[in-house]
Amino acid sequence: MDQEDRIALFLDYENLALGARDHLGGMAFDFRPIADALAERGRVIARRAYADWSYFDEDRRMLTRSHVELIEIPQRMGASRKNAADIKMAVDAVELAFERGYISTFVICTGDSDFTPLVHKLRELNKRVIGVGVENSTSALLPPACDEFLYYDRLEGVDVPAARGRRGRPARPAGPDPQQVEVEPEPEPQPAVEEPVRDVDALAVLVAQTVAGLQGSSGGAVTASTLKRTLLRKDPTFSESNYGFRAFGELLRYLAGRNVIELTEGPAKGDPEVSLPEHGDREEAFGLLRSVVVDLAGKEGAVALSGLKNQLRRARPDFSEKKLGYRTFLQFCKAAATSGAVQLRWSPESDDYLLTPNAS
Repeated sequence: MDQEDRIALFLDYENLALGARDHLGGMAFDFRPIADALAERGRVIARRAYADWSYFDEDRRMLTRSHVELIEIPQRMGASRKNAADIKMAVDAVELAFERGYISTFVICTGDSDFTPLVHKLRELNKRVIGVGVENSTSALLPPACDEFLYYDRLEGVDVPAARGRRGRPARPAGPDPQQVEVEPEPEPQPAVEEPVRDVDALAVLVAQTVAGLQGSSGGAVTASTLKRTLLRKDPTFSESNYGFRAFGELLRYLAGRNVIELTEGPAKGDPEVSLPEHGDREEAFGLLRSVVVDLAGKEGAVALSGLKNQLRRARPDFSEKKLGYRTFLQFCKAAATSGAVQLRWSPESDDYLLTPNAS
């Protein structure tokens, strides 16, 4: 238990509930998917939700069953109920950060960018911050400020609301059925359903680039857990489930099968070491570089490094020096020159590196 993260959970309930109802086909907010996601990350020792509960009377029982403490923010004449809830929640979070030093992680459930300063302050206090929000109602400023950001729509246990909401609505009325059917397809359900399935090839490049960077900066072995933390620092919304994988280990095994990375037994069980293939398709890539340089050299006999990578991608769209273990395209070209595929020299006149094909 001493090694588990201690988590404090704060819910801006009005933001979440209204975000779900307005952007997820009118569905009611369910706390259980958030509780399950956090259970995988550590022990949740404090759960607080802030709202004027007279507006969410039906949700009280659901939250109470999940052991969430309900903080009442009554509406007052001449005062903003929303601002009062936000201020109370921010004050309580900072107070808990100072009073409970053993709490390592704060989960801020909201899509409101007003909480960005709170996130920054908690991170200054050496706390890990996880954000949770409805995707279409979350400010673009909030996710990059967090260590990790979970979109409620994509959590395990949340049914795709856009599709289900639209199937249910046309069936209700008997008379104006045709009109309902015409109106319903106009909102944007399809992109929301397809968006989480992202380009796995782009992910392969990102992973290879990250592994190469970690190997270059640390000089030691890169474990799967270190790689996952680094990917989250680059993009707090990163999740392997967005690419169709159930676990990060499954994603790594898939990339290993495609020779993007190599996996070996790590220092801890279930945390393998990740490295780039020693050889891969380097010789083939060097040959590709030489053929492109030959085609482009023409009368001048030399090709500038600038823009050359785009020419290689025109010949082979999946080309990436990161997959081959090189941090930069220049490093790849230097390796090709060392192998004898091309000649590489610096030209002060061109203020660029020039490549010429080796005679063979």
